[in-house]
Amino acid sequence: MAAKIAFATSSEFPNLTDDDCLAVKALGMHGLTVDPVLWDSRQFDWSSYAAVIIRSCWDYHHRPAEFEAWLGHQEDQGVFLWNPPELVRWNMDKTYLSDLQQQGVRVLPSVWLARGARVQLAHLMAEKGWEQVVVKPLISAGAKRTILVPRDDALARQAEFAESLQQNSLIVQAFASEIQTRGEWSILFFDGQYSHAVLKQPQAEDFRVQDHFGGTAKAASPSAALIAQAGEILALLDADLLYARVDAIERNGSLYLMELELIEPYLYFEFHPQAPLRFADALLKHLAVKE
Repeated sequence: MAAKIAFATSSEFPNLTDDDCLAVKALGMHGLTVDPVLWDSRQFDWSSYAAVIIRSCWDYHHRPAEFEAWLGHQEDQGVFLWNPPELVRWNMDKTYLSDLQQQGVRVLPSVWLARGARVQLAHLMAEKGWEQVVVKPLISAGAKRTILVPRDDALARQAEFAESLQQNSLIVQAFASEIQTRGEWSILFFDGQYSHAVLKQPQAEDFRVQDHFGGTAKAASPSAALIAQAGEILALLDADLLYARVDAIERNGSLYLMELELIEPYLYFEFHPQAPLRFADALLKHLAVKE
């Protein structure tokens, strides 16, 4: 199959990440050519590609309205976009976690707060019995503007919390200590099928697992039970997904969802040599259905 694919990226990664280049190589083995294109390119004809894959658009949360307009433009042009625009819109705002919780998914205990709400963080934590919380905007990525607040510090950090709440809608989550002990799972699926996983851990005395905060990742194999639980979460969406990443912690043998990454997740190809090939096979299957 000879076709041209666009990987939508951002100005920080105009030539794609090293990890995505592994996917490009795998797609090239099937005769597919991949062009990196900045998602916010003006007057660009995205419909000239057989498919557009959202990849390192890691600045979208700074301009969510513009990104949503871009999604709408793809729809208007009839672009074959992955993941589907309606799922991307839903996944942009962390209230999707509430939606999944209402469907029976185990989510870390959370409270969703509308922008401008007047809330005393110390009172909220006392009411919920939470010793530590993670606070982050409902539209965010990469742990940016994310803070960890112990109960003893809640009063001292009220002004910071209130200011953030005036600027953004927030999610306040009970902190999962498993992140610092056992680590956080990222479980990857292509075309609804389990592909691979990594276990991420923060650096000492931190809580953020992202590498730009000193976090590390390693190849790991979750139990069949955890893989099945992750798959059950995706099955609730009843959607045709090219890729999905389930970020979660394990607690007493159960998976507790932290984030469901459907927009532009890092896919950790570097840790599993066969993973780029599985990704390529999944995309080829979608292209065949299109034809």
